[in-house]
Amino acid sequence: MKKFPKLSGKLILAPMHNITNLAFRIMCKKYGASLVFTELISANALARNNQSVLKLAKTNIKEKPNAIQLFGQDSRNIVKAAQSIEKNFDIIDFNLGCPSLKIKKQGCGGALLKRKNKIAKIVKELSSSIKKPITIKTRIGWDKNNAIKIARICEANNASAITIHARTVEQGYSKKADWEIIRKIKEVIKIPIIGNGDIVNGKIAKKRLEQTNCDYLMIGRAAIGNPFIFKQINEYLKTGKEIKQSKEDKIKDYFKYIELTKKYDCFSIKDAKYNAQNFTRGLPRSAELRKKLNKIKDFHEIDALLKKYLKENQRITLF
Repeated sequence: MKKFPKLSGKLILAPMHNITNLAFRIMCKKYGASLVFTELISANALARNNQSVLKLAKTNIKEKPNAIQLFGQDSRNIVKAAQSIEKNFDIIDFNLGCPSLKIKKQGCGGALLKRKNKIAKIVKELSSSIKKPITIKTRIGWDKNNAIKIARICEANNASAITIHARTVEQGYSKKADWEIIRKIKEVIKIPIIGNGDIVNGKIAKKRLEQTNCDYLMIGRAAIGNPFIFKQINEYLKTGKEIKQSKEDKIKDYFKYIELTKKYDCFSIKDAKYNAQNFTRGLPRSAELRKKLNKIKDFHEIDALLKKYLKENQRITLF
């Protein structure tokens, strides 16, 4: 088994579809994420050298250490894909928990939690074929908790670490994440455990670390449009102080994101509009702003709209 690297901090950026492109990963790294993940990538497509998928796997030294997350169910293609890309990444992660209907219909992601023998085969073949550490991202079960059994299978087949999202696949993102299950897993599993689910601020992050004794925390949805959250939580963990970001700085972060998407060839007007909405969520009059953004077809219009918004709302404080 390859040892999971010791990270510089406790916070990890989760893999998220249409979110964790190279530009966003670099921003989160700058703000204090100790490890960043690509979005979920098809092992079958990567094994075929699909050009659009290879673009999703583009990386840069500024995001190191980094991880690529793969999904699939054909162990040959999973190994082939991992071998083709491992030189560019510090960690190869395999997904056993995605609740997306499209992924589950392929027998992948969360659907694999119904096939324990298949899980054992994939993890064993990956870990024996790849020089880099193999990690697993999973959930606590398909429709009920069997997380300890799954974690033991992964550990026995030489996974280097396991990320647990503390909901079942069928729950999706509804109801509360059950962090007591993560605590129980940590008590019996020797490899690093990364806790995931509803980490939205420093206070909750501190509570979950103390409650479970897990090694790291993974932040997903709370980071969308908000890479600053890594600085915010790190500061709380270090000093107990809550720091805030002004509306001006949130919008500056959006333009920095756009600058990076252009630099690293992942800019599109669709993504620019989507993330303009993400980065301005929670700002004063943001609902009105989103309505205007929906009608825009050109980035110059987004630029003008956000600058006009800032000028009109200079006297409105965010907090």
